[in-house]
Amino acid sequence: MNDLLDEDTPGNAPEFTVSEISGAVKRTIEGNFSHVRVRGEVGRLSRPRSGHIYLDLKDDRSVLASVIWKGVSSRLATQPEEGMEVIATGRLTTFPGQSKYQLVIEDIRPAGMGALMAMLEKRRAALAAEGLFDEARKQKLPFLPEVIGVVTSPSGAVIRDILHRLRDRFPRKVLIWPVAVQGAKCAPEVAAAIRGFNAFPAGRLPRPDLIIVARGGGSLEDLWGFNEEAVVRAAAESEIPLISAVGHETDTTLIDHASDRRAPTPTAAAEMAVPVRLDLLNWVGDQGARATRAA
Repeated sequence: MNDLLDEDTPGNAPEFTVSEISGAVKRTIEGNFSHVRVRGEVGRLSRPRSGHIYLDLKDDRSVLASVIWKGVSSRLATQPEEGMEVIATGRLTTFPGQSKYQLVIEDIRPAGMGALMAMLEKRRAALAAEGLFDEARKQKLPFLPEVIGVVTSPSGAVIRDILHRLRDRFPRKVLIWPVAVQGAKCAPEVAAAIRGFNAFPAGRLPRPDLIIVARGGGSLEDLWGFNEEAVVRAAAESEIPLISAVGHETDTTLIDHASDRRAPTPTAAAEMAVPVRLDLLNWVGDQGARATRAA
């Protein structure tokens, strides 16, 4: 009799359907891991045309399948890359039909400054190997451009400083292409602006003879958009000579290597762009006087 009532007897164990077990597992996992932060290395990353990002987070023993939905990926300040050490925030979910689970990532960031610098150096080396930073690619700046295109924020001190210095030295026509200079929109907008100036059709708007890409100083994270591959490639491909003026003198971004000239500040970029009108007039007058004396 005692044997019949023994709890270890298989016949007394409750029976579950497959769906009931799967549902119980799903409720347990999603209930207990609805908000988690996971540190790991990005591996096996793919970006299908849907706009979603599929990736693995891994350490030396385990792998966690993960996904970043399109709406989230478009807002990320830093896009994940294979080999990057990151901290991902999100929630675990399961797929009962496949007995699988994954992390739905809602935010992902490099795991500290070291991870960001390592990724930056890896990207710099890869782009340099393609020849995008070669001196032979760089163009000379026009001596006196008729039209200058400025890619920057339409508000703030940067554009005021550039316009003020141009006005003091040698007034020129200026076309401003407003962009975000920080955050997820920065890189695509800056790349589009550089390509947009290059694509100006003849006869409608005056095509710039020179482009200045500028923003003020900031942290490495603030300036990260100017390290993105899209911006570097747009700068390297520009048929219009380009000056990069991103950050302060001690700040260096990858667009600086791809541009034709780097200015330590936005104000210095304006000084590179045009000569001083009064100095030029004095020089012309002096040359005229010499010619008269020689005659």
